[in-house]
Amino acid sequence: MLKALEDISATKKRLKIEIPSETIESEIQKGLQDVQKKSKLPGFRPGKAPINIIEKKFGKNVEADVLEKVVPEFYMKALKEADLKPVSRPKMEEPMNFQRNVPFSMTLTVEVRPRIENLNYEGITVKDVPMDVKDDEVEAVLKNLAEEKGTYESTNDAVATDDLLTVDYTTEEGTDAKDVILKVGSGPYPEEFFDGLIGKKKDEEFELETSFPEDVQSPFAGKKPKFKIKIKEVKRRSIPPIDDELGKDLGFDNLQSLRDKARESILAAKNREADRIKQLEIVDKLVSSHEFEVPEGLVNEETEGMVSEIRAIGKHQETDEDLIKKFRPKAEKSVKASILLEMIGEKEGITVTEDDMKEEIFNFSSRFNLPPENVVKYYMAKDGSLDGLKNSIFEKKTLKSILSKANIEKGEQS
Repeated sequence: MLKALEDISATKKRLKIEIPSETIESEIQKGLQDVQKKSKLPGFRPGKAPINIIEKKFGKNVEADVLEKVVPEFYMKALKEADLKPVSRPKMEEPMNFQRNVPFSMTLTVEVRPRIENLNYEGITVKDVPMDVKDDEVEAVLKNLAEEKGTYESTNDAVATDDLLTVDYTTEEGTDAKDVILKVGSGPYPEEFFDGLIGKKKDEEFELETSFPEDVQSPFAGKKPKFKIKIKEVKRRSIPPIDDELGKDLGFDNLQSLRDKARESILAAKNREADRIKQLEIVDKLVSSHEFEVPEGLVNEETEGMVSEIRAIGKHQETDEDLIKKFRPKAEKSVKASILLEMIGEKEGITVTEDDMKEEIFNFSSRFNLPPENVVKYYMAKDGSLDGLKNSIFEKKTLKSILSKANIEKGEQS
């Protein structure tokens, strides 16, 4: 039971908890009896060894098991009694000192979610920018779809950029390669190498000398080899015309149906982006209109995560200390936003169902062309569970709910 609650700060509390000795002793006796039933000790029939012998041999293990069970139970009861929501694991302030038949006391500190008075999130004013789809945007989509349906076909024309070549080559250093396939303009070759290919034809043999940069992923990196090349085949991508046949090939009645669907998809994507911008505006206004202390541990954790991501990219030369100073305000804002959305979501009764999880995994897999099981593996590797995915869905649903209660002002058409 909770004996005392001390406010160290708005987000840090000290709890003094006492577990009655009779509660612990009752659990110990149950544990000893369970061990007795399963024990097979020399000189005794299975399950019939005297309880005092069981206690002498297994007592310490049973005590440890009981404490492992009852301490979390009483900790959770104390949190409920104090109406606290922890945001980190508790820390014991002194070593555990357990004695049989004596009430077990412990003092611990824990960071908790701050209390926010006058939580205000209804009627937030945000601008809605009407979205429009231009004809050239639709045509760009149709062009990309046609290019995706393109196939490479053999040609006797001179080599041009983006052609696929099959070549044999040798070098003065003794390299001998057969049936090498390369795309003109792509791959680990310098520009002057491709320039030497353009204009050549099938069955043509020629020499080509070129310098490879030091940092290119090639066995010729940092060298200037002289190639003797024979072009065995030239293939060029044949792109189908943008017509009714393309529409039918993609599952539509005609080109107009495909064009209408492309326009619809572009508009939907623009509207999603518009909603995202409105939601970001809502988050900014929520954070700026609610002043409260944020848990230090959460800010540190968020800051460290940001610094780790920057370090992984490898584009920053600052020290960790400089990066922490730079990103800490952003981390603090992120933690504030998460706390506010959590509280608003709870107040609005937002929940995340199994169907929500499946839908998000499906959308993620479709967007990045990944099998759904790989999406699950990604989140498990990233967070150790699917809690990160669940929290992301929770925040999205909460923001959607806040947006539905917002005051929308029409902006200029984009």
